[in-house]
Amino acid sequence: MADVVVGVQWGDEGKGKLVDRLAGDYDFIVRFQGGHNAGHTIVANDHTYALHLIPSGVLYPQCKNVIGNGVVVALDALASEIAQFSDLKGRLFVSSRAHLILPYHQMLETRQESKNAIGTTRKGIGPAYQDKIGRLGLRVGDLRHPSYLKDRLEDHLTQMQTNIDRQAINDYLDRYTPLILPYIADTTELLWEGMDAGKKILLEGAQGSMLDIDFGTYPFVTSSTTIVAGACSGSGLSIKDIDKVIGVAKAYCTRVGNGPFPTEECAEVGEFLRQRGHEFGTTTNRARRCGYFDSLAMKYACRLNGCTELALMKLDVLDGLEEILVSVGYSRQGQTLSSMPDCLEGVQPVYQSFKGWKCSAGAKSFGDLPKQAQEYILALEELVGVRISMISTSPKREEMILR
Repeated sequence: MADVVVGVQWGDEGKGKLVDRLAGDYDFIVRFQGGHNAGHTIVANDHTYALHLIPSGVLYPQCKNVIGNGVVVALDALASEIAQFSDLKGRLFVSSRAHLILPYHQMLETRQESKNAIGTTRKGIGPAYQDKIGRLGLRVGDLRHPSYLKDRLEDHLTQMQTNIDRQAINDYLDRYTPLILPYIADTTELLWEGMDAGKKILLEGAQGSMLDIDFGTYPFVTSSTTIVAGACSGSGLSIKDIDKVIGVAKAYCTRVGNGPFPTEECAEVGEFLRQRGHEFGTTTNRARRCGYFDSLAMKYACRLNGCTELALMKLDVLDGLEEILVSVGYSRQGQTLSSMPDCLEGVQPVYQSFKGWKCSAGAKSFGDLPKQAQEYILALEELVGVRISMISTSPKREEMILR
């Protein structure tokens, strides 16, 4: 069977650390959507790894790491990540059906952001997905057929009617194609063979459910399906193959870029969380917006994903706060909202207060946590309706409480 790890906030929840912690129990780790706009930071053996495309199982020799068909791939970014490692042949597989991000995609997104900013990373993700949906995209498998690739590229650029340096794009392809060719595979068939052989598969989501193209805070969303449904369409596995769905959330909330964020704290508490949690983007180094835990948004995201359990990350960041607030609902123009609205404009959080605690950092068991931290976790479980089975108390791989 296959298990899925998904973010159930606005991304940056700590999925990378969790997958790194779990990967030793799996044979395949699979990225199923997004591109190099998403970043995972992993700390292992006192070394920090920043991964953007390669799955987090890369640090485990027994793991086969798959970049699925739902991912959009920038060749230069992937080549740069591959160069960090010396033993990836036979361990890294890139779907021939994954779509390419080419230099003009980045140019187009930069232009779009300049006119109407929604806070993208300007990595070309959105335009690449636009080409995919518009049936204009070029795929990783096309790299094996250079004449076909360049004919399609020329047709596309002609339709765009934009002044783009064709030679620069051809030079880009000529430079990076040889570096990627050894890793191209039919990853769907590879995963099917693994399933049939009883292998364990972990599907690793990027970003978060509140950035989903359909169910997120539209239009301030990403361009792919970030919920569990994307795990199937982005890998080739069926819904019947899915067993556990592990939702990942911070003990507070963060968001990068523009868009509604009901529990955002712009003053002292927000800065406390930002500095204590080192809340700066892996991909862009932008300061993340920080705020209190939003249980209504979490409950919504958990229902969308059918979460069977939750991993609560960065509990230790809250150490030292005398009071911790949790949003238990929303109000708008004096009316209480009991469900997630399709638009968060004008929404105000309704807070419940909890006593803070001094130190949870490094705790190895639930009983080791301060009483107030235990009460906080149990309250979140009740509010969201999903059991919190794992609790992270430091950036280190091994410092994770299992319940």
